Amino acid sequence: MKPRQKRLALIVGGVAVLGIAAYLILSAFQENLVFFFSPSDVAAQKAPSGRAFRIGGLVEPGSVKRDGVMVSFKVTDTAHTIPVVYQGILPDLFKEGKGVVAQGKLGADGRFHASEVLAKHDENYMPPDAAHAVEQAQKAQKSLQVQQ
Repeated sequence: MKPRQKRLALIVGGVAVLGIAAYLILSAFQENLVFFFSPSDVAAQKAPSGRAFRIGGLVEPGSVKRDGVMVSFKVTDTAHTIPVVYQGILPDLFKEGKGVVAQGKLGADGRFHASEVLAKHDENYMPPDAAHAVEQAQKAQKSLQVQQ
């Protein structure tokens, strides 16, 4: 092999290794990417099926039911409500009528199966996406009431 051919083979090999490394990094990043959806988005079927995502809103008053470590509750943005099932210990700040963000997958039964539940950390905080979703749903609901 001539030196020129060796150099070309080395360059081609280096580009191939870089391409494989970039592919592996991007595929790992894609697997760990989790998007946020409101209950209205989930009801409109904008949420991915078979993939983990986050849902946020308010815990509907009177909807929390506990059976040992199995907890079911409903998350609402005042326009739509999504039933959530979670197995584990809930955060201390988890309460009815308060903001919550749950991460998990939407089941075939129409319930959101949460793998993690996060509660707000003080009286004035709600995740920005959840606050925006609740605000938009309230505006839509008010405009519907005005039209009627």
